[in-house]
Order: sequence, then structure tokens, then C-alpha cells
Amino acid sequence: MEIETAPYHHGNLRSGLLDLAERALEESGVAGLSLRGLARELGVSHSAPRQHFADKQALLDALVLRGLRRLGDELDEGLRRATGGFEERLAAFARAYVGFATRSPALLALMFARKDDPACPDLRQASERTFAAPVALIEKAMARGEIVGTEPDRTAMAVLAMLQGLASIITAGMIADRSPDAVVAGTVHSLVAGLLPR
Repeated sequence: MEIETAPYHHGNLRSGLLDLAERALEESGVAGLSLRGLARELGVSHSAPRQHFADKQALLDALVLRGLRRLGDELDEGLRRATGGFEERLAAFARAYVGFATRSPALLALMFARKDDPACPDLRQASERTFAAPVALIEKAMARGEIVGTEPDRTAMAVLAMLQGLASIITAGMIADRSPDAVVAGTVHSLVAGLLPR
């Protein structure tokens, strides 16, 4: 039987665990995460995290939910500040997405791996909310005849694939001395040029 040596003393242990878990995820991946390790780093008893997370999977799901909400807020804010037409608004969305993806690549990978788990409807709902604004942007542009196409979901998937690819090459340092913003803007311009009505 283990003896609990450190008293619970953190006012917001749940938030502290999630913050530390996210940093650990980016540094060492899912395999490097453990509730005991997090408790040790925070200086609380090994059982204290279980007041908030039943097990490691519950912690991972909470990370995904928080990540989806944060990404959604960043995408919404990017679109809210954007001015101009479809290309400018899509570029604002792209900058917000690529910024998140390059800051938190391991979290984003976990988010995509878990978001459709049928056992976690909260994750699916958060994912749908996260991407609601950009899908609506594409739907409106199609309805106005600004871009071609009748299937917003297909175009949204193409945009997401492009942005995920951009994030990957930026994270890998494959853009040489180009600025990430310039690469994002140029790629969005090329994509939009292909969507314009002929």
C-alpha cells in the first residue's frame, strides 16, 4: 500500500493538470503522460488527480475538448477580425489554424484522433462547433457565386488538407527563409484562384 506524502494544496488542480499535461504531450507524446507523473510534478499526492480524471484516457479526452474549444475560439476570432472578401477571410482563418497547428502539433493530432469517438459525444459536438464558422464561410461564398462548387464539405476538406500540409512543412522547417504568413497568404491565393468562377 502506497503512502500519500504530499497534501492536496492547489486551488485549481484540474487546470494545472491540463496545462502540465499539454506541455508534456508536446514534449514526449501520449506515451510520456501519466497521472502519477503529473501529480509528482505538481507536488500533490498521487491520488489527487483522480478527483478530476478517472484515468489517463479521461485526461486525454479533457485535453482534446479544451483544445477543440480553444481552436474554435481562435478561428472565430480570426474570422471576426477579418475584413474584405472571401480570400481575405479565408486567409484569416488559415493564419489562425496554422498558428494553432504549429504551436500545438501533438495536441492537434490527438484532437483529430479522438474527435469522432462515438463514446464521447461531447468531443464530436465541440469539433462541429470548432469548424462551423469556416464551413459557413465556404457555404456563403458558394451561395453568392464567389467560388465554384455545390459541395461545401468537399471544399472545406480540401482547405483543411491544404492547411494541415502547410502546418506540417512549417513545423518541419521546410519553408527556408520565407515567413509563415507569406507562405499561408500565397497558398490561400493559389487555392482561391482555382475556386473562382471561370
